This record gives sequence, structure tokens and C-alpha cells, in this order.
Amino acid sequence: MKKALMWKLLERFGVQGVQFVLQIILARLLLPEHYGVLSIMLIFTTLANVFVQNGFNTALIQNPDVTEEDYSSVFWISLGFAGILYGVMYFIAPLIATFYKMPDIVQPFRVLSLMLIPGALNSIQLAKVSREMDFKKIFTSNIGGILVSGIVGILLAYMGFGIWALVFQTLLNIVFACIVMLFTVKWKLRFRCNLSRIKVLLSFGWKLLVSSLLDTLYQDLSSLVIGKKYNSDTLGFYNRGKQFPQFIINAINGSVQSVLLPAMSEKQENKSDVKQMMRTAVMVSSYLVFPMMAGLAGVAKPLVKLLLTDKWLECVPYLQIFCFSFAFYPIHTSNLQAINAMGRSDIFLKLEVIKKAMALIVLSIGVFCFDSPIAIAVTGMVTGLISCFINAAPNKKLIDYSYFEQMKDILPSFVIALLMFVAVQTVELFHWGAIATLMMQIFFGVMLYFALSAAFKLRPFIMLINTLKRKIEM
Repeated sequence: MKKALMWKLLERFGVQGVQFVLQIILARLLLPEHYGVLSIMLIFTTLANVFVQNGFNTALIQNPDVTEEDYSSVFWISLGFAGILYGVMYFIAPLIATFYKMPDIVQPFRVLSLMLIPGALNSIQLAKVSREMDFKKIFTSNIGGILVSGIVGILLAYMGFGIWALVFQTLLNIVFACIVMLFTVKWKLRFRCNLSRIKVLLSFGWKLLVSSLLDTLYQDLSSLVIGKKYNSDTLGFYNRGKQFPQFIINAINGSVQSVLLPAMSEKQENKSDVKQMMRTAVMVSSYLVFPMMAGLAGVAKPLVKLLLTDKWLECVPYLQIFCFSFAFYPIHTSNLQAINAMGRSDIFLKLEVIKKAMALIVLSIGVFCFDSPIAIAVTGMVTGLISCFINAAPNKKLIDYSYFEQMKDILPSFVIALLMFVAVQTVELFHWGAIATLMMQIFFGVMLYFALSAAFKLRPFIMLINTLKRKIEM
């Protein structure tokens, strides 16, 4: 599990790191309105992609008796969904353009929707690699995909292609990743579809499909509202503020999710082993994520000025709000993956229904009671915090991991990260230049976090130090 997690972290941080740099270059070349338009298009393509890549994918990873025929059967079903959904996307493109008063997005949207087709193949490739915990292959394909697509996107943006630069960059990313995996993943496609096996996988996967659909719809609902109620510029600032912390959280959260599910699924008969895995994941991910999010929120203003220029400064408050929201994502993931690993996708679905009903109420309050996109962003922070308690509830019974134990494992890291945030924000009071302020904030924040970790002997800090020592001695 440790080797797999190392490769997955390397893949996530490598991909997110390269993508982060490429997105900074693109953001300097393009305008906020371009990202606002892309956000609208991605909402619908991402929603359609849930039917292609979720549900069956997780069922293939979790099921203990998967055959080569199962991979082929799922591929043909997913490809069928992709074809049908692309047809839907093609025909609704003018309706979306009319509703959002963006007549120029019809053709870009139709081209972007083509990502559903390679997505069907990629879902099988990722399931097979994740099941085998061979994340080195994902690292290779994703790095290649993001580099090729990023370079093409930058060239097109520099040449003045505007939104088309973002469309081709997004589409080429998944296409190239699929091509690389064709040479690295050992899987022979069979021209047959075993419907009896599809039914077996569907009995588990449909609940996760509905859960993913609810989650994706909710995650994008705020953007849909902002895009309609305000304008593409505001939506661009909103999503750019979201994107910074999302890069970090996707790297860690994606690693935890990809490694935990197959690892805990192997031990699903032993509750104590599953609990120990989850507890370690909660402590270590919280210890890493809390300071990253607190630090990013603290340095938001000088960071945006330096990397994106002053034209993006309006995204700073959104960035800080999303830092708090995303800080708890690894805790969500660890709890939910433990539930999935125990084969209880029925509980997973019930939790999603409860959370999304609650979130919809909170979002409605933000939309109708406060005429501000900032208020809409805050609703996500509130629902994220409440969802932590909802997700943790079943694991008291399933693996004997109670609220009290979880709070005990994450609270020390949260407190010292909060202290670090206050200290980092204080540096801005000296009114130094952007570069000097940013450098001092980073240095002071890192030193303070590790000093407090050592002083209070935080368990995850000691675990990481001991692991590092063993690696050096080897």
C-alpha cells in the first residue's frame, strides 16, 4: 500500500504541479470571461461523463472476482453510453447557448463533448490499473497527456484562439492519456458483452453512479447559478479561486481515494485492519492538507498578483473560502471509501441524498437571501463542514471508528494550521512588496508549522519523520 500511495502521490502532485504551471501561463494569456465560458461547458460534459466513468469503474475495483471479460463488457456498455450522451450534448448545445446568452459556444461545446468517447476507454484502463495498484502507469500517461495538451493550449492561446485554446487543451489531455495507456496497460479487448456479469456489477455500481451524479450536479450547481445570475467574468473569478486549492486537494484526495479503496477492499473481512488504514489516512492527509490550505489562504493576495497579475485579484476572496471548504475533503474521502470497501454502497447513496438535500437548502438560502456570489461560495464551506459529520456517522458501526476518535485524530493538525494562518496573514501588515511578502509568509508559515508539530509531538509528524528516516537508512 505504501509503494502504491507513493506512486499515486507522485502522479497526482506531478500532474497537478505541471497543470498548475500551464494554467498560470494560460491565465496570463486569456481573460476571465474565457474561463467562465469554459466552466459552463464543463458543467454539462462533466455531468454526462459521470454516466461513462463512474459506477462501473468503482464496481470493477471493488468486486473480488473480476474477469478479463468483465472489462470488455463494461467497456462496450460505457462506449454505448458515451455515444448516446454525445448525441444529446450535440443537440442541446444551441439551447445552452441561448439560455446563457453565449451564442459563440455552440461549436466549441460540441467539440469539447467528444471527450466522452475516449473517456469510456480511459475508465476501463484506470479501473484495471487501480485494481492492480500499479499507479506508475497512471503517472506516465497523465504526465504525457497534460504536457502535450498544455503546450498545444498555450500555443493556441498565444496565437489568439481564445476559448478554443482551452477546448483543445482539455480534449487532448484525455485523448493522449488513453493513447499512452494502450501501450502500457495489458488488456485485450474482446468483442463480447456478458449482460449477466453487467447485472452483477450494476447491483453495486448503480448506487455509486447515482451518488456521483448527485455530487457532480451539486458541485456544479453554484457555477450554473452564478453563470446565469451574474456574468462570465464573475464565473471566471469564482472558478479561478476554486481552481488553486482544487489543484492541491485533487492531488492528495485523488491519491487517498485511489489507494484506499482497493487496499481496504482486500481487508474488508477484518474491521480492525480497515479501521487502522483509515485512521492513518485521516491523520496523515489532515496533517498535510490543513497547512497547505491554511497557507494558501494566507498568501492568496500576493500569490495572485505575482502569478496571474492584477486582472485576477477579484478571485482572492473565493480562493480563501474554497481553501477552508477543501481542507476537509480527505476526511470525507477516507470515510466514504471505508463504506465502499465494506461493500455498503447502499449507505453511500443514502448519505449522498441526505447531504445534497441539506446542501440544496443551504445554497437556496445563499442565492435568495443574499445577492452576492461570495455568499454562494460560503454555502459550500458550510455544507462541507456539516457533511464531515454525516459521512463519519456510519463508520462507528461499520469499523468502530467514532466521532470522538476522528476529532481526536484531526483536531491537533487543524489547530496548529489555524495558528499558522493567523501568523502568515500578520506578515501582510508590514506592507512589503508582493515578492518579499510572499517569501516571508512561506518561510514563516513552514517554520512555525513544523516547530509546533515538534513541540506538541503530533503523531502524524512523528510517523512521517520515522518513515523518512527509514527511507534514508535504506
